[in-house]
Amino acid sequence: MESNFVDYVKIYCRSGKGGKGSMHLRHVKYNPNGGPDGGDGGKGGSVILRGNHNYWTLLHLKYERHIFAEHGGNGGKDKCHGTDGKDVYIDVPCGTVVYNAETGKYVCDVTYDGQEVLLLKGGRGGLGNFQFRTATNQAPRYAQPGEPMQEMTIILELKLLADVGLVGFPNAGKSTLVSALSNARPKIANYPFTTMEPSLGIVGYRDNKSFVMADIPGIIEGASEGKGLGLRFLRHIERNSLLLFMVPGDTDDIKREYEILLNELAQFNPELLDKHRVLAVTKCDLLDEELIEMLKETLPEDLPVVFISAVTDYGLEELKDVLWRELNAESNKLATVIAEDSLVHRDKDLSRFAQELADEGEDEDIEYIDDEDIEDIEDLEDFKYQDEE
Repeated sequence: MESNFVDYVKIYCRSGKGGKGSMHLRHVKYNPNGGPDGGDGGKGGSVILRGNHNYWTLLHLKYERHIFAEHGGNGGKDKCHGTDGKDVYIDVPCGTVVYNAETGKYVCDVTYDGQEVLLLKGGRGGLGNFQFRTATNQAPRYAQPGEPMQEMTIILELKLLADVGLVGFPNAGKSTLVSALSNARPKIANYPFTTMEPSLGIVGYRDNKSFVMADIPGIIEGASEGKGLGLRFLRHIERNSLLLFMVPGDTDDIKREYEILLNELAQFNPELLDKHRVLAVTKCDLLDEELIEMLKETLPEDLPVVFISAVTDYGLEELKDVLWRELNAESNKLATVIAEDSLVHRDKDLSRFAQELADEGEDEDIEYIDDEDIEDIEDLEDFKYQDEE
């Protein structure tokens, strides 16, 4: 069954070209030398990205492979102005990042509801010959062409916005924890990579407070190099305010597994190490109190550690207290504000870019312009005039 969660799409976008200015001389009865009266061309439509909190995936854009704005209308006689082309708005979920599909360069980022980002600007309309009349040139026989359109093939990449992101190996109990703390119902089974797509759950807290928790598919050693599910879902961790590392209690070396996970995040994006972190030791229903006390002595002292069992609800209230305290810590709030103001998006690594497109099913060629849409477009430059026959 095909998933409804789509976080990666490739689209060809094109703005509208400006309309041509009119070169017209007025000839009417009783006024044979009426002079120039050619109108200006209309402005071409622009392509604009707009944040919309009603969307949570890019599913609505999956099959919309071409997005064209309208061309501006040509100017007419009697100083008639050409019609302006309509702008095209592309509604995307908050947290969408845009890259140039041909170069891998970062283009823009849409982070909040109602935010509008001009992606491709429509061409300006050309001036009609009425605009060029002077005392010494009372009958100009030229007009400006409109500015050409802009085009770009873009990649829209969604990075989930959540307060707490779960980080762990497959079968670490991440989906079980989300289902225990919220009404979300991710798939749970006793085999690796049960979770194949991220899911969000709203965790209720005291006094009608809540925070959002994101269940990310499991990470394995070498994920930053493309192993397992690879880089596909690591990007969803970048926008989380707090990272909750989850390691099963029956693991041979809990500290080592935590360090492996931390290293994979550092290899993917070193900025992730600046986020606040909490370690949850899961499946503690398999451990006794004496063993739990022994494990506490082997874990890092500077890291908040909570022992939990999502099946028996052991330690879940303590975990929510710790998460809420870390989320609202002054240092975490300050880091969040700084990150929003100075978030640096890296360009795509071209050595992996082709494989990434293939993994996402976007390696096929896009037919940029339909046969019905092909037009004779003149190769014109600004302020290069031509006579109108």
